[in-house]
Amino acid sequence: MKIQGLEKLSMVDYDGYAACTVFLSGCNLRCPFCQNAVLVEGTVPEFISEEAFFIFLEKRKGLLDAVAITGGEPTLRPDLPDFCKRIKAAGYRVKLDTNGTRPKVLKALVKENLVDYVAMDVKCPPADYPDLMGCDEKDLLAIKESVSYLLSDPLPYEFRTTVVDELHDERSITALGEFVRGAKQLWLQKFVDRGGCLTDGLHAVEYKRAEEYAAILGKYAEKVGLRGYV
Repeated sequence: MKIQGLEKLSMVDYDGYAACTVFLSGCNLRCPFCQNAVLVEGTVPEFISEEAFFIFLEKRKGLLDAVAITGGEPTLRPDLPDFCKRIKAAGYRVKLDTNGTRPKVLKALVKENLVDYVAMDVKCPPADYPDLMGCDEKDLLAIKESVSYLLSDPLPYEFRTTVVDELHDERSITALGEFVRGAKQLWLQKFVDRGGCLTDGLHAVEYKRAEEYAAILGKYAEKVGLRGYV
């Protein structure tokens, strides 16, 4: 596994666990607000070798509980199952971040008990995906399949949406709620422009408006929360 980044300790990437976060490059969507846009094209050099990473994990036993795998889109990597298997064998929990475009990979990882928690980004309602996220009908069908699969509650999971003032409104938020109706958890994340986004001139949704969106979504999901607004 070629690893493009490593955050050695995070207390926020996997709620309830001390985790390190592994960043993998390459993505099949082009979300305008992507905060890891440098990873999208897959041209970022290797940050740490796989062997060096597992030496790091061995040294952190008793200090870390889990490994959060993010991207880019991790499920594009053919060696992801073996990577997860090795992490689990080392005694760590695995949290996977995904955009949901590879449901077969997601289901296989869950079936083989190679992941313990999944965070799926639901960017917007289905009708808005092609124009906003650069996906085709095949990708959209795959995303719908992944949403349906997680709604069947095969393991602990959450949906999350980065809300952007120019891209989301009451209409789209309501439609998004319909899309994930029955979800156990749905988090609205504050957009932060750190530079390097795929689209310039985007802005965060203000706190009061984010609370209004959360209230709308509370009609569809069991738990709705805000991240990044504290």
